[in-house]
Amino acid sequence: MAGLTTEVRMAIADLNAEYAACLDERRFDAWLELFTDDCVYKLQPRENHDRGLPHATMAFGSKDILRDRIYAVTQTLFHIPYTTRHVIGWPRVWIGDDCLLAAEANYMVVRVRDNELPELFSAGRYLDRIVRNDGRLKFKERLCIFDSALIPDSILYPI
Repeated sequence: MAGLTTEVRMAIADLNAEYAACLDERRFDAWLELFTDDCVYKLQPRENHDRGLPHATMAFGSKDILRDRIYAVTQTLFHIPYTTRHVIGWPRVWIGDDCLLAAEANYMVVRVRDNELPELFSAGRYLDRIVRNDGRLKFKERLCIFDSALIPDSILYPI
């Protein structure tokens, strides 16, 4: 795509790598700093997204709401512990209609519980709108579009 330097493309790939590391290492405070204050984060089935339907499994409209979700998951909910491993493909990058950076990258999340085989937890693609904020790239919008109409028994943590 014209006008996008290798440096910008690498910075977006690094943003995705940091996103994955923060979630896999449960560094949620650092994860929150990857978003703008007025961010949008949605987890939505592909069928709904492709048909323009608004239903989302998770939908949050600001960093403060994301912070509340993380608090709820880490401080108030009881669940069988598990770890995750995010694998994010190389992003396609372009300038969006709103003049923000736009990116799409495939992802897979593997869930691992003690004494169980790893399982594919979620697979799909991220659709992002990215801005430069406080001298670094941040997600203005991250849509996690998962491919299967079925979801695991529980989605607690962000994908």
